[in-house]
Amino acid sequence: MSTVNGTVKGLVSDKGFGFIAAEDGREYFFHQSGCHGTQFSDLREGQAVTLDRGAGRVTLLAAAVISKDDL
Repeated sequence: MSTVNGTVKGLVSDKGFGFIAAEDGREYFFHQSGCHGTQFSDLREGQAVTLDRGAGRVTLLAAAVISKDDL
């Protein structure tokens, strides 16, 4: 996996997942369990984050999501 910067594009708080628009031009799905050092409940749309790129069965997957505020 490699690390990339991005911005939280959307959150579905009641389901515990969201989407990140990354600087590589792709959109990544992430689950609250993929938040490291950052609480899912603290994330906001438009917030800058870093993520480790991965691949899920259906979509691109973000792992180790960390708010830039927590770096």
